Amino acid sequence: MGKLNIRPLGERVVVEPAKAEEKTASGIIIPDTAKEKPNQGTVVAVPKADKENPVTLKVGDKILYGKYAGTEIEIDGKDYLIMKVEDILAVI
Repeated sequence: MGKLNIRPLGERVVVEPAKAEEKTASGIIIPDTAKEKPNQGTVVAVPKADKENPVTLKVGDKILYGKYAGTEIEIDGKDYLIMKVEDILAVI
């Protein structure tokens, strides 16, 4: 995981979503059209902390987020999500 040239503003973070499952537990291959969007990922960028905006997450945290959370973006050919901290459900 290299350094991103992006810094989110306000109470937002940049997340790299986990890969969607390729197979079921019994070994059946899931086609692209049937794959569910993952709801977990890794924080790759956080805003600078200040008195009004203390940052409780750090780069590398594994998180769970809501199914429709965030805005999808592409940077250097990789897909990321920019989401509000309030859309994050838990750190795992």
